[in-house]
Amino acid sequence: MTAWSDLTGQEAAIAALQDAAADPEAMTHSWLITGPPGSGRSNLAFAFATALLQGSTATDAEAQRTATQVAARTHPDLAVLATDRVIIAIEEVRQLVAQSQFSPSVAPYRVIVIEDADRMTERTSNVLLKALEEPPPRTVWILCAPSAADLIPTIRSRVRTVRLRVPSVAEVAELLVRRDGVEPALAERAARESQTHIGMALRLATDADARERRARTLELALGVQSVSGAVLAAERLVAIATDDAKAFTAEREEEERAAALRSLGIEPGASVPMGLRASLKALEEDQKRRATRSVRDGIDRVLVDLMSLYRDVLLLQLGAGAELVNEAIRGELEVAARGGSAEQSLAALDAIALARRRIEGNTPPALALEAMLITASGRVPALGSPS
Repeated sequence: MTAWSDLTGQEAAIAALQDAAADPEAMTHSWLITGPPGSGRSNLAFAFATALLQGSTATDAEAQRTATQVAARTHPDLAVLATDRVIIAIEEVRQLVAQSQFSPSVAPYRVIVIEDADRMTERTSNVLLKALEEPPPRTVWILCAPSAADLIPTIRSRVRTVRLRVPSVAEVAELLVRRDGVEPALAERAARESQTHIGMALRLATDADARERRARTLELALGVQSVSGAVLAAERLVAIATDDAKAFTAEREEEERAAALRSLGIEPGASVPMGLRASLKALEEDQKRRATRSVRDGIDRVLVDLMSLYRDVLLLQLGAGAELVNEAIRGELEVAARGGSAEQSLAALDAIALARRRIEGNTPPALALEAMLITASGRVPALGSPS
C-alpha cells in the first residue's frame, strides 16, 4: 500500500498532485488543499509530501524509508504545523518561515505542511504571506483548510488550490473494510452515522464507547419534553462531549509523557528532578491547551450528530424518501416526526446553527446547548419567528 491508499473518492485531486510530483514543470511552490471535515485533507497533504520527498528516481527501499519517515513526521526535509489549540500562534509560523529558507538536505524539496491553516489570525497570515511572495526555489508549502474563503485573499492568490469532494457512504465503508479490516455491515453504519467523515467513521467502527456516547446524545435530544428537561439534557451533553474528548486524548497524553520521561532519562515511577520539571510543565501546558480545543471539537461533534437527527426527522415529515443518517433508530425518528411539524424541525436545525456560532463566539457551551434544545423541543419559538 502507498500513501495514496488512505484516500477514497478523490481520484481527480490525487491525479493532479501525482502529475505535479512527477513533473517539475507542473510544480508550484505553494498549494492549498480544501475540503469538508473528514474528507482527507491531511492524508492527501502527507501523501503529496511523501511523493515530493521521494523524488522520481528513488529505489523501492528509499521510497519505503521516506514514507516511514513522513508517517512518523521525522523526515529531515519535512516540517509540520498541526496545532492542537484554538488558533495557530504567530511564533509557530515565524519558525516555519525561517526553516523554509534552508535548502533541502537529502530530498529534492523541503516540504512544509500547515494543517488547519484556517486557524491563523490575519496578523499570522501576513507573516506567512511574506514567505509565499518570495519563496526559495526548492521549498514547497502545503496548506489545508475547509475552504479557500477561510484564508485571506492575498494568500489565496498565491496558492494553487486542490478541492476535495465529500466521499460517499459506500466509498468510506469500502476504505474501512479494506484498510482497517472492519466488518462490512459495521463499516457501512459507521460511514453513514459519521456522515462520511473518515476519521470519525473509523472511530465509530472500532470504539464501542464512542458508539454508545453518540447513541446517548440522540436519546437525550429526543427525550426533551420541557424547559427543565432541556437544561438537564444540555448539562449531560456537555458531560458526554467532555468524556469523549478525554477518551480521545488520554492515550496520546500518556504516550507523550512517557516519551518525555524517556528522553530526559527518568525511569517510570521515579521522581522528576527539580531542574527537569520545567520541561514536563511545558508539555502539561500544551496538553491543557489541547484539551480545551478537544472539548470544543467534541461539543461540535455533538451538534453535528444532532443536526443529522433533526434532518432525518424533517425528511420523514416531508415524506422525501431519502436515505436516513440514523437508520438504526428509524422507529424512534418516526415517532418524533409524528409528534412535531416540519416547521419545528427546521427551527431545530436553525437553532443548532445558531448554537455553533455562539460557541465559536465563546458563549459557554452549556448555555448555548440549553437555548438550542429549548427551541428544538418546541417549547419556545425559534429566534426571529412570529410570536
